[in-house]
Amino acid sequence: MQLYQERKFGNLISDTFTFFKEYGKNYFKNYFALNGILLLLFVIIFIFGYREFFLQLMNANVNGDTYFFQAYFQNNSLLLILGFAIFFILILALSIIMYAFPVLYMKRVAETGNKNVKPDQMLSDIRKNVGKMIIFFLGMLFIITPLMLIMMAISSFLMIIIIGFFLLILLMPAFVNVVNHTLFDYLSTKRGFFDSLSYAMRVNFADMFDSRKAKFWKYWGSTVITFLMVYVVLTIFTMIPYMIMIFGFATIPQMGTQQDPTQIFSGGFGIFMFLMYGISILVTFVLYNVMYVNAGLQYYDSRTDLHRNLDLNEIDTIGQGEI
Repeated sequence: MQLYQERKFGNLISDTFTFFKEYGKNYFKNYFALNGILLLLFVIIFIFGYREFFLQLMNANVNGDTYFFQAYFQNNSLLLILGFAIFFILILALSIIMYAFPVLYMKRVAETGNKNVKPDQMLSDIRKNVGKMIIFFLGMLFIITPLMLIMMAISSFLMIIIIGFFLLILLMPAFVNVVNHTLFDYLSTKRGFFDSLSYAMRVNFADMFDSRKAKFWKYWGSTVITFLMVYVVLTIFTMIPYMIMIFGFATIPQMGTQQDPTQIFSGGFGIFMFLMYGISILVTFVLYNVMYVNAGLQYYDSRTDLHRNLDLNEIDTIGQGEI
């Protein structure tokens, strides 16, 4: 599968699944080799933290104690601070690997054509780009995110005349594309953060209203369609814990009027529900790779300078095997 090539709108979506058909086994083998332990720790901490928070919320509602949370935080302040610190470090490590992995994996495949990439090769690539990832996150936090919030505020204000709703639908996928294309260009080239951001802006918004030249609508549509497909699958998994929760509450009247609702979630039923919630989180992380790969194909489509170089290389190799 040639990554550096021009693709039409339909090819961007179909080639996303073709990529996983050809590289999926090796891709996820490396993904879980590098991410598996971090993902498992994240899910365990999240499940127990969410379960504890949920049970405290239920206790506060049952007992009618307005200051229940305040007392709980005061009595467990040291443990909570330590838990948040560990969770933050875990999130940072997970984010660096999770966002860098699809970019660097596709870069390696594009450069070598290797379908048997090793985990140690990916780990080496990620280590070399840790500094760039930190700069990228800082740029996201202090430059891109404020711009996004300003645009969202303007769109929300314009919702009173309806146009803001359509503006929000238009801008959010475009914002996602700018972020993804910036990351791909930043990790795939020697350009600095601002140069990569400038490149992503030009690719997405240059000739936006010229249907013959613009790439905006092709990338925007590809992102929207891919997101909708992923969203449908995720909805199935994320709705399971909520359906289990509703079922649990529906059984309360059968247990007597004095039954404490928190007992439902502190026993085996609660463990099963939060376990399902953890599985839905894992599925979410895995399925997001579909969107990252689609963004990568958009980026390789935009690199027309490399399309020409690859075409020339292919022409030069014609007939060499017959000598």
